[in-house]
Amino acid sequence: MRRTDRDHLIRIVRTCFVTMFALVAACGGGSSGFAGTSPPPPPPPQGGSGWEPGVFLDWSTFRNLCQNPRSGTNPATGQPFPDIQGETLDENNFLRSYSDDTYLWYDEIVDQDPGMFDDPLVYFEELRTTALTASGTPRDKFHFTFPTDDWFQLSQSGVSAGYGATWVLLSPSPPREIAVAYTEPDSPATNLPDPLARGARILSIDGVDAINGADVDTINAGLFPAGPGETHEFEILDLGSQTSRIVQLTSAEITSAPVQNVSAVDTPTGRVGYMLFNDHILTAENALVDAVNQLNTFGIDDLVLDIRYNGGGFLFIASQLAYMIGGPAQTAGLAFETLQFNDKYPITDPVTGQPLQPDPFFDVTLDGAPLPVLDLPIRRVFVLTGPGTCSASESIMNSLRGVDVEVIQIGSTTCGKPYGFYPTDNCGTTYFTIQFRGVNAKNFGDYADGFSPENTDPAGIVGTLVPGCSIGDDFSSQLGDQTEARFAAAMQYRDTGTCPAATGAGRLGMSKLGVSTSASDGVVLKNPLLTNRILRRP
Repeated sequence: MRRTDRDHLIRIVRTCFVTMFALVAACGGGSSGFAGTSPPPPPPPQGGSGWEPGVFLDWSTFRNLCQNPRSGTNPATGQPFPDIQGETLDENNFLRSYSDDTYLWYDEIVDQDPGMFDDPLVYFEELRTTALTASGTPRDKFHFTFPTDDWFQLSQSGVSAGYGATWVLLSPSPPREIAVAYTEPDSPATNLPDPLARGARILSIDGVDAINGADVDTINAGLFPAGPGETHEFEILDLGSQTSRIVQLTSAEITSAPVQNVSAVDTPTGRVGYMLFNDHILTAENALVDAVNQLNTFGIDDLVLDIRYNGGGFLFIASQLAYMIGGPAQTAGLAFETLQFNDKYPITDPVTGQPLQPDPFFDVTLDGAPLPVLDLPIRRVFVLTGPGTCSASESIMNSLRGVDVEVIQIGSTTCGKPYGFYPTDNCGTTYFTIQFRGVNAKNFGDYADGFSPENTDPAGIVGTLVPGCSIGDDFSSQLGDQTEARFAAAMQYRDTGTCPAATGAGRLGMSKLGVSTSASDGVVLKNPLLTNRILRRP
């Protein structure tokens, strides 16, 4: 890697450590750079909101003016919190000005009086476009907030409270069907005498019928514990069993194992490697390096990359994996992804103030060690996808297609998120508002309806067509098993160029019970950290 490329990687993932959470010190330059530690100008005079439609003060005017200022030390910076006594109107004005400055579709926001909203979270929901994609779905379905303390803990290592079982809602309304999608090693779910496994169905939670019961709050409370140390009773029907069983699960701090089931299958035409990649979190870097080295020791001729449940995360991880698949000859001198901000910032990043430049295919780790490359005779990858394949995972597909690595999609339509954001803390809430889109080396990034295998039923939601097979998720087999429908379809396509009968057309659409969805593949419930495209490491 050229020194400039390596420096670019280090700049992306390291120089903005402070601003990710505290957003106090400047990270770059420019008029929209983060303010220093000096107090901001005073708020508008009391007695009215001071709102003038279409007139926006710089967002630094209102930053850190809080209705309830935090005290103590910011764990992300080791410095005191920068909060100053203010009011809700100040927090709303910050959101209004920040959105007008950095939101990708700022000119599609309906400018409303911030003084009319008593809750900044409610006001933030209004600060987004209402435009639709070609399929009629909302273009911005990724607008959300997170308590900053929780975001800090999550972003460090993917740690969150749970049981180590990732749930999938195959049917979210009665008769409901809730199943285990996959589990984490050494977790409450797998440390049982008879561990939970993919395909197990949930029949009841804390005595409430999970299939037809009306007490949704109890069901949700059991599925999604608020913190560690909660014990809930689950009635489980294991895959292939005719008799249910009762298990007690106590929530704990769960660390995601982002890479699992690294293996190889012998076929008459060569050895095929398989890897389940679930999360673009920081620990994924070492896990992916280890996986690629292991696959090379297997001597594989092709790779099946299973990212059906990978909702995204840190974008530099996607760049590293794409390089390890694509190789140096295919990626040299070409862009992994180029970020495009709104038309106010054609040449600079509005958050960091840095000049815009393409992100390369990173060929080193954060510590500067060379990345291994898969020794593939043909530069291609079979990608197993679903409605939970989102954001940074889609970037892997798009970037490889941009440098003519053959991408063969097996599964169903991905979520459709060529967009991303900088997590922005203000007054104890971290805001996620779309600020950029990403395009590949061929300047393509228009996949707001996702990527779809080429034989996807046109009656459903169809995104950008990719060679491959439309196959619904298969909960009758374990992930990595050759009989699992998507893995089996990949092997068939590899051998014959043909697909099994098309099934599945899911979309990502909900987070808990009680919210409608049209996802025939089911909806995998994951933390927002793991379902987005994040630029900076903490």
